[in-house]
Amino acid sequence: MSLACGLPLLECVYCLACARWAWKRCLHSGEVDSATWNLASAADFEPVPRMCRLVMANYEPDLSPSAPLLFAPPGGGYGIDLTCVLRRRTYADTRGRVTPYLLYLDHAHADIVLALRGLNLAKESDYALLLDNRLGKRRFDGGYVHNGLLRAAAWVLDAECDILKELLERYPDYTLTFTGHSLGAGIAAILTMVVVLNLDKLGNVDRTRTRCYAMAPARCMSLNLAVRYADVINSVVLQDDFLPRTATPLEDIFKSILCLPCLLGLRCLRDTCIPVDAMLKDPRRLYAPGRIYHIVERRICRCGRYPPVVKTAVPVDGRFEHIVLSCNATVDHAIIWIEREAQKALDLMLEEEDTLAVPSEQRMERNETLQKEHVEEHRAALRRAVTLSVPDARSPSPYGTFDDVGQHHHQPERSESFPPAGPRQRMSWNDLIERVFDKDEDGQIVLRSSVLL
Repeated sequence: MSLACGLPLLECVYCLACARWAWKRCLHSGEVDSATWNLASAADFEPVPRMCRLVMANYEPDLSPSAPLLFAPPGGGYGIDLTCVLRRRTYADTRGRVTPYLLYLDHAHADIVLALRGLNLAKESDYALLLDNRLGKRRFDGGYVHNGLLRAAAWVLDAECDILKELLERYPDYTLTFTGHSLGAGIAAILTMVVVLNLDKLGNVDRTRTRCYAMAPARCMSLNLAVRYADVINSVVLQDDFLPRTATPLEDIFKSILCLPCLLGLRCLRDTCIPVDAMLKDPRRLYAPGRIYHIVERRICRCGRYPPVVKTAVPVDGRFEHIVLSCNATVDHAIIWIEREAQKALDLMLEEEDTLAVPSEQRMERNETLQKEHVEEHRAALRRAVTLSVPDARSPSPYGTFDDVGQHHHQPERSESFPPAGPRQRMSWNDLIERVFDKDEDGQIVLRSSVLL
């Protein structure tokens, strides 16, 4: 009898929670997420449209001049020199371990680019990659990452380590850039972390030569890692894109596709009852990686698109925590729209600079000032993460330069877990990961005591 009387009360609580969640979501617009952020500069944002075009080239079945291009942007197409495409891997080459990618040598911008395509809805191997994870399954460098994406990143680096090292030695002034879209963006972000942790494998290159541009990335790393690697990883999000805002683990969404309304109902109740502080203190919760560039082109309660504006920051709290109820939530995830709006925003930035007629010397000084501001903003984000009690967050050292701090924090010392690689006997990255991590008595994955991270 008491149970029967309590059911209406539970139904009322559930309905009120759902109503509050729906009210907050209906009033939440994508532009609110970056309302307090600073405007991005043209110099910082310049590589983004170019990286989008390289990622889009992976979607073409044939890049030869005689073949028709299916997804090329209007005007100049992909803007790539086919003779500089050093490698192109398809699903047949990767055997489903990672999405297709290409390696491009960009002489015009002094850049070595490895670009990965996004999720292919027709490939079961991509779904298997997504499902190879569970909450808190894989620890990495003092935080948590998506297990399937980490294995894919290790496979790519094991396959391309030799050619990347050769190119970096041959072109000492070139940068090394990893980029991708959606699923490929998560792989590119984790791949950048693995490279930064093992710079000696690529000839002891400087950390500043490595960077990543993740387009519409999936949540792939814990908050402490997302903030710590913000100096080398950049995420690009278009307006209301749903994927960087989806806090529900991707593997849970695909496993619960037959009962998705039940999953969303429980999620809305949980979002209503759990405070933000508790979410920040969950070390297993994954986030969009690095510094974020948010392209805003629509306003709340207004129709049509406006000239795009790019905001940037290294947020700690408020890192795209709420899904936007918008008819453009899935459209904004498309790489075609990201490239189009990014190029339009860059053209507006360059046009504004030309209108102001800023001398080249002042532009150089301004770029140097922006770089210093980015370093200080990164330091502030690290300090705020410690202030908010984010698990495993590290405060920047007051001694030495910021680059020195990064080198001491991120490069592991040589130990028995990292044996020297000979010309005939070289340990694969998957084997390396297995040597770094171990399982305790409870079956939890932990770091080996001989590894210093």
